[in-house]
Amino acid sequence: MTSHASGVRTLRLAFFSAVVSLVAAFAAVGSTIPLFNVYRAEDGFTNAGISITVVAYSAATLTTLLFLGRVSNHLGRRPISIASLGLLLLGCLLLLRVHDIGVLIAGRLMMGLGAGLASSSLTSYIVDSAPSRPAWLASVASSQTVMLGLAVGAIASGALVQFGPWPRDLIYLVVICLLLLSMALIAISPETATPTPGAWRSLRPRVGVPARVRRLLPVAAAVLLATWAAGAFYQAFVPALVEDQLHTRSTLILGVVFAAYMGPSALGAPLGGRFTPARAQRLGMIAFLAGMTGIITAIATGTLVLFITATVVAGASQGIAISAATRGLLHGSSLADRAPIFSAIYLLSYSGATIPALIAGQLSNSFSLPQIALGYGGLALVGTLFTVFGAQNPEQIRPRSGSTVELDE
Repeated sequence: MTSHASGVRTLRLAFFSAVVSLVAAFAAVGSTIPLFNVYRAEDGFTNAGISITVVAYSAATLTTLLFLGRVSNHLGRRPISIASLGLLLLGCLLLLRVHDIGVLIAGRLMMGLGAGLASSSLTSYIVDSAPSRPAWLASVASSQTVMLGLAVGAIASGALVQFGPWPRDLIYLVVICLLLLSMALIAISPETATPTPGAWRSLRPRVGVPARVRRLLPVAAAVLLATWAAGAFYQAFVPALVEDQLHTRSTLILGVVFAAYMGPSALGAPLGGRFTPARAQRLGMIAFLAGMTGIITAIATGTLVLFITATVVAGASQGIAISAATRGLLHGSSLADRAPIFSAIYLLSYSGATIPALIAGQLSNSFSLPQIALGYGGLALVGTLFTVFGAQNPEQIRPRSGSTVELDE
């Protein structure tokens, strides 16, 4: 009995450490967003240049997921998680010296490498160590801690830039301390994945989902592509929109606006646990489309209050949809399945962030920001329609031969 209680406590430590570390990792990513307008004003960066930094971050994350998404299965969750936090720390150190777009791109690229490792290893660490009750906790914590971290980083950055000393540096110094604390927590936590041979073979690009849930993948892709595209829109273009269309230069308001999209996602996710995955995805995407419609209307009318309100609606509803899609794909998964599943989830997510941002960045020289926002609204409409007519529950799917469906690159 004592041994069992001790095991439960050590797993709780691992769960706590992994959640804190994932928050810290994506707080580092979110910390740059309110500074984009500072870089625009003081260093002459353009909207197209800022969008390239978003693409660089997302491309680095995608590359890491493709090549290193399964390495924590072989080397263990702890060392790969610590490595991911170290890469993010190096990215913060680079961003302490931003005065040209190349340094900003390099810093965001380094953060992308760290975020890619964290997306696979830390999320798998969370699922490995999560308590069995409530049943939705593992999927919500693994999918929505990312959004919570982005929100925390953006608000803290906006406040420190506006009210603190060293406005270009202080947030990065704070995040560096948080990353060091997280590395220490992971170092004292138990390992949940037994190291196995085959680490070099695992570097071959491979993304897999269990065969029994493969029919869920198209709708999950629609959910992830549409919602993460909107998240990239908030990173690349909302800083300029807040200043130019909504007429405020406050970095705190900018941080709050970004957090209003990312933060409610973590609050909306538990609501999705009350419904089946299919129903939650439908409800979440319908509400997400309503939120995006409100955002486009607010941009057209220059109404900040409507913009923030619609942003909260879109953020909360994307949390319902994303966590439901994640819950469906994780249905019945084994420990070895989880890193490849999360690699697939984040591969789709960052594809949604990267491709529309790359296209929109090029179009920003010819089209206005309200017109670009309308294009993202069209993508939300397509994703919602696909989800409404195609969503299924995992229990409805008959298992097939073979354990996984491979998506080889």
